[in-house]
Amino acid sequence: MSYKFQVNLGSIIELLSAHLYSGPQVYLRELLQNGLDAIEARKQLTPSLEGKIDVHLRNEEEHPTLVFQDNGIGLTEEEIHSFLATIGQTSKNSDIIAQRGDFLGQFGIGLLACFLVSDEIVIFTRSARQPEHAFEWRGRPDGTYKISPLPEGLELEIGTQLHLRCKQGAETYFRPERVEELLYHFGSLLPEQIWLSVEDECWQINEEPAPWRVQYASKEEQKDVWLEYGKEELETEFFDCIPIQTPNGDVEGLAYILPYSPSPSSRRTHRIYLKNMMLTEHAEHLLPDWAFFVRCVLNVERLQPTASREGFFENEALFEAQEQIGQCLRDYLLQLAEESPQRMQKLIYLHDLSLKALALQDNEFYQEFIEWFPFETTLGNMTLEDYRADYPVIQYTVRLDQFRQIARIAAAQSMCVINGSYIYDADLLGRLPQIFPDTQLELVDAANLTQHFDDLSEDELEQAEEFLDIAEDALAAYECDVALKKFLPTDMPTMYTSNADANFQRSVEQTKEVADMLWTSVLDSLVPTSAPENKSLLCINYDNPLIQQLIDEEDDEALEISVQMLYVQALLLGHHPLSSQEMSLLNTGLLELIQRSLRKPQSLPTMSWSA
Repeated sequence: MSYKFQVNLGSIIELLSAHLYSGPQVYLRELLQNGLDAIEARKQLTPSLEGKIDVHLRNEEEHPTLVFQDNGIGLTEEEIHSFLATIGQTSKNSDIIAQRGDFLGQFGIGLLACFLVSDEIVIFTRSARQPEHAFEWRGRPDGTYKISPLPEGLELEIGTQLHLRCKQGAETYFRPERVEELLYHFGSLLPEQIWLSVEDECWQINEEPAPWRVQYASKEEQKDVWLEYGKEELETEFFDCIPIQTPNGDVEGLAYILPYSPSPSSRRTHRIYLKNMMLTEHAEHLLPDWAFFVRCVLNVERLQPTASREGFFENEALFEAQEQIGQCLRDYLLQLAEESPQRMQKLIYLHDLSLKALALQDNEFYQEFIEWFPFETTLGNMTLEDYRADYPVIQYTVRLDQFRQIARIAAAQSMCVINGSYIYDADLLGRLPQIFPDTQLELVDAANLTQHFDDLSEDELEQAEEFLDIAEDALAAYECDVALKKFLPTDMPTMYTSNADANFQRSVEQTKEVADMLWTSVLDSLVPTSAPENKSLLCINYDNPLIQQLIDEEDDEALEISVQMLYVQALLLGHHPLSSQEMSLLNTGLLELIQRSLRKPQSLPTMSWSA
C-alpha cells in the first residue's frame, strides 16, 4: 500500500520566511510576477492587449488592506484548484504557454509569500477562456481554502483581484511610502503600467523606460543621462559608464566605473533584473571576478533563477553571460585607450588591481596594457614603460619584507628595484618574457644586493682586522658570518642577509623553541645539522661613522656588545622575527649599554635605529 506525504503548510511558510526569501517585502515582487505572467498569457489570446496592474491601499480600522489587480488571463475553477491550492504547481506549465519563455515564475510557490504579511489571501478572478464564470477564493496559512462563485453585485472584469489584510507585525509593508518604494524597486523597468492608489491620489510607478533603451540627440546627452541615472539609483557619482549589450541580446544595461578603488574581497552589489523584474542586488558570478571596479544595472532574459528568485543557477548559460559581459568591459577599455589615453591612464591608477587581474587572464589585454601599469620601485612609482626605457634589466622582489630591507640601500646606489609583493605584480612581471622575448628579469634580495657593494682596500682591511675578529666571535653562536663592505647610504651601519636554506633553518629553530619533545625530535630528523652554506651574513658598512668609532674602540667587551646589538637591529630592520635567544640578547645588551653609559658615557658610540 502506498501513502502520501502530509504537508504542514504553516511550517512551509515559516521555512520560506526564514530561509528561502530574504524578507517579507518579496510578497510584492511575487504579486507583480504573477500579474505579469497572467498578462503575458492573455496576450497570446489577445495580442493587442495593453497590460496594466493597479495597486490600491485602503485603511480599514486598525488593519490596512492592499488590493492588487491585473487584467491578465484570470483563472477557471479547475485552474484555481490546480494552481492556487497545490504547492509547487505553476500555471506557467500549462499548454497555452509551454512553448514560450517569457514568464518569470516557474516554481508554483510565489503566492505563499503573501502569508508573510497576511493571515488570509482573498482572490476574485474571471478567466478569459471562460468569461461567463467568476470565482472567489479564500486561503489561510493552515492549509484550508474555500471556493465560491463571485458574490452578486460585485463587478469584475477579466483578470484577477487579490486582497491582503495586514497581519500584526507587518504594518511596515503596508505603509504607502514603503509600498511605493518596493513597487519601484521591483518594477521600475517593467513595460506594463503599474499604478498605485492611496485614498484619492493615483499615480504611475514606472513612467520612465530603461535609459539604455532611449534614443538621444547626442552621445554627450546620452552619457549625462546615464550617469545621472546611476547617481540616482546607486547613490554614487561614478567615474564613467559602459553600455552592456551582449551579442545574443540576453543581457543589456549599464556598468558604472567606481570613483574609488574597492577591495577585491569587498561584497559587490548590483541591480540585476530578470525579464525587467528586479531580481537581486547580489548576483554572484554574473560578472567576471576581475570586474570589481564596476557596479551594474543589468537586465537578463534567459538565465534561470533559483527558487527564491534572488539569484541564478550556476550553469553554462550563466558562465556564457559572464564571458560576454566581460568582453563588453574589455572592448570599452581598449576603445578608451585609443580615444583618450590620458583618461585611460587615470582609470588605471584608480583601478589598477582590477585591470591587472584582467591582464593575467587575457593575453591581448596584457600585451596592450602591461606597460601602462604603475609599479612601486625603490626610486618611486613609475609605469613599466618608463622603467623599461631607463633600465635594460627588470629587477624586482617578491616579498614585502625583502623590498623594505633593501629599499634605502638600492635607492642610494641608483638601483631601481620593483616591489613585486603586491597582488598580481610578481605574476605580471614573470610573464613579460613570454610577451616580450628580449626582456631580462632579475630577482633581487638582500643577499645578491651585497654583490654591488665595494670591497675594502688592503690598508682598510688591516685597520679593521681586530674589529672583524671580535665581531665574528660575537655572532658565532647565532650562525651568522660577518663581512665588512662599503655601501650607501652611509648612515646605515649594517644589513642582514640570508639565503632560502638559512631562512628555513632559522624558522625550524624558532619552531623547536615552542614545540614539545616529540615535535622537536621530528624537526631534528628533518634538519639534523646546520650546513655551513646555511649561515646568514651581517654586512657591516665601513663608511658608517658609528662603525668607524667601533673600529677604533679599545674596549673589547663594549665592542662585542655593540656588534651584537647591531645584529639585533639589522634583524628588526629586515623584519625577521627574533628567536628567544636573540630576544634575550636584546634585553641584556640594552641593560649593559645603559650601565656602561652611566659609568663612562664618553666612550659609548651613538647607535642609529632608523630604517
